[in-house]
Amino acid sequence: MVAGLVTAFAAALCYGVGAVLQAVAARQTEAVQGLDPRLLARLVRSWRYVLGLVLDGIGFLLSLVAVQALPLFVVQSIVASFLAITAVLGAVFLHMRLTRGDRIALAVVVLGLVLVGASASDEEPVPADAARGWILLGATVALAVAAVPLARIRGARGAAALGAVAGLAFGATSIAVRLLPGDLTPSAIGSDPAAFLTSPATYALALAGVVALLTYSIALQRGSVTQATAPLVVGETVVPALVGVLVLGDATRAGWAGVAVVGFVLAVGGAVALARHGELEV
Repeated sequence: MVAGLVTAFAAALCYGVGAVLQAVAARQTEAVQGLDPRLLARLVRSWRYVLGLVLDGIGFLLSLVAVQALPLFVVQSIVASFLAITAVLGAVFLHMRLTRGDRIALAVVVLGLVLVGASASDEEPVPADAARGWILLGATVALAVAAVPLARIRGARGAAALGAVAGLAFGATSIAVRLLPGDLTPSAIGSDPAAFLTSPATYALALAGVVALLTYSIALQRGSVTQATAPLVVGETVVPALVGVLVLGDATRAGWAGVAVVGFVLAVGGAVALARHGELEV
């Protein structure tokens, strides 16, 4: 359990630092007018930008590892705290102002994470269940289909709608990992590759990852980072947490259910309140 908590916090740290590194790189790169693809060619020359992308990838992998050791409500609430890390690092290195409300939100996130971590119990692995995997794959396909008309919505409404889809898709990746017929270590995959290739959870994981990245990218074009990120945080935390408790057998320590609920609400609510720091305006 301790290793899972450390891994989840490491994932949040990677996401938070990665966001700041990419923002610093953007500040040091010549500005462009409009949606100029040449900006990406300039950014990839920056070691800070590339390192930020690498940290995002590492954070994603770490979160998947943590999901195999802890209940989903614990991992998802911890990962959502990357916005708190971004806020602190943005204030230190990018001189972004932290308002009184921001400081209160940071304290709320920390308190929530303490409560969630204290209430966590060791996670019992869920036996591979093809039926659950097929249901998840079907739900992921439905998300992809729903994203098509939602991508035509402009402005803040489009950003919020696609941000929510992206959050649900990110949450689906965490659920899929729990339904895989083994862990994600190379030795486990190599020992029985057929089990992974025939599991619907494997394809749900791949499809959900693509849907999440694509819809979030489009959401950022429809509105502000805040408008896209706040519903994403809610979607990627609340739904997986409910699935974990109601379907996958996630549980808290005996007598700590109320503490877990309060901690989860505080952590996620505080993270949503800090969503504007995802802007990191440059």
